[in-house]
Amino acid sequence: MPLVYAAITPHSPLLIPEIGKENVEFLKDTNKAFDKIRTEIESKEIETIIIISPHGPIQPDTFCMNLCPEFECNFEEFGNFSVKNKYAGNIGLTHHIREKLENDTKIQLISEEKLDHGISVPLYLVAKNLPNIKIIPIYYSGLTNTDHFELGKNIQKELFQSNERIAVIASGDLSHRLSSDSPAGYSPRAKKFDKKLVDLIKKNKAEEILNFKPEFIEEAHECGLRSIIILLGILDGINHQPNILSYEFPFGIGYLVADFKI
Repeated sequence: MPLVYAAITPHSPLLIPEIGKENVEFLKDTNKAFDKIRTEIESKEIETIIIISPHGPIQPDTFCMNLCPEFECNFEEFGNFSVKNKYAGNIGLTHHIREKLENDTKIQLISEEKLDHGISVPLYLVAKNLPNIKIIPIYYSGLTNTDHFELGKNIQKELFQSNERIAVIASGDLSHRLSSDSPAGYSPRAKKFDKKLVDLIKKNKAEEILNFKPEFIEEAHECGLRSIIILLGILDGINHQPNILSYEFPFGIGYLVADFKI
């Protein structure tokens, strides 16, 4: 099976030691969980990582795939000029997915060499020992939850035509309103949102996640739900076991790390 691994990760720049510095101490569980994902990706000899980000060119009515021969990951916008990594794009598989999906799915190709932090942070942490890894960045849209799930299902069909060993990572943070220190302010419903989402992921209840009410989602002020829904669509119908590796919110933002054994 080409799809051999999948994961959900946060993307806080504070996870990068050179940026987080003393704050890394508050993210021990999350960093340990990232170590587990890195070990799994290395042991499974992954050749391509498809990574879904909420921080690229988000369009209201179309999904985007980033096609570039080479990508650059750096953290200059966060004051760090020492980290600069290069990753190869998977031109053949990206073209194939776009060509097969364009008649049934609203999806467009872009070409941006510089990766956003929604991709750069998890990639830096899980692929640091994989200089030859290829990547396909995907960005979600303003379309419905169902549209995101269907995109995932359609991507799955095309992955089964590949001979490569592929991993998928859904990058995104959960609620940004978990404490009075949260960047979006506090909401008592934020913890309910995170708890319900984590429980439903653990129980493989994708349909219930798709049915979250818009006001419930909006109250949480999250950025990871649609990335997760695309991933769940990719996993739909495949025998997989979800595993919650960590969940913490030291800065009022929910950081979930989970993986799926396929």
